[in-house]
Amino acid sequence: MTGLAAGVDEAGRGPLAGPVVVAAVILDPGQAIEGLGDSKKLSEKRREALFPEIQSCSLAWSIVEVGVEEIDRMNILQATLAGMKRAVEQLSPAPGIALIDGNRSPAMECEVRTIVQGDRLIPAISAASILAKVYRDRLMQKMNQLYPGYEFDRHKGYPTARHLQCLKNLGPCEIHRKSFAPVQDLLTQRVLDL
Repeated sequence: MTGLAAGVDEAGRGPLAGPVVVAAVILDPGQAIEGLGDSKKLSEKRREALFPEIQSCSLAWSIVEVGVEEIDRMNILQATLAGMKRAVEQLSPAPGIALIDGNRSPAMECEVRTIVQGDRLIPAISAASILAKVYRDRLMQKMNQLYPGYEFDRHKGYPTARHLQCLKNLGPCEIHRKSFAPVQDLLTQRVLDL
């Protein structure tokens, strides 16, 4: 075990569509990255600028996608925890401790500490938050090309009024989470209508 600390965070627990994305980052103490913070509070432009800087200035980083099938099979919490474990396991060098945003953590080989609002308080968690959010946002832009009409480029799969309207008009597509209530309700309604 090393004395290195990895920050771990996710993006996409709440959406009705697309994967949850988990990132883990071990920052290099010798390389300062200016402007790290909660990814949700940074502008898209700022997040995009920080993304390559975090990757090039960190000792190690990893990004893991947990797909819709796994989310539907396990539930969103268990799928997120599985993604966190995989993201930390992919780091080289391996960390001695994983600092996880929130209050739930998976069992890991290294020590684990959960930190509520860690993405605001701990730079390594902020960095992980930014990697996860930028990666997932880019992925949902691509999904918009594959599944036109759902406007994934606008809402990124979150349950906005517009997304719910698109879902109602078009029905669920392959990347919708069938275990999430609004999608499940629509599928149930369609079966009843047959």
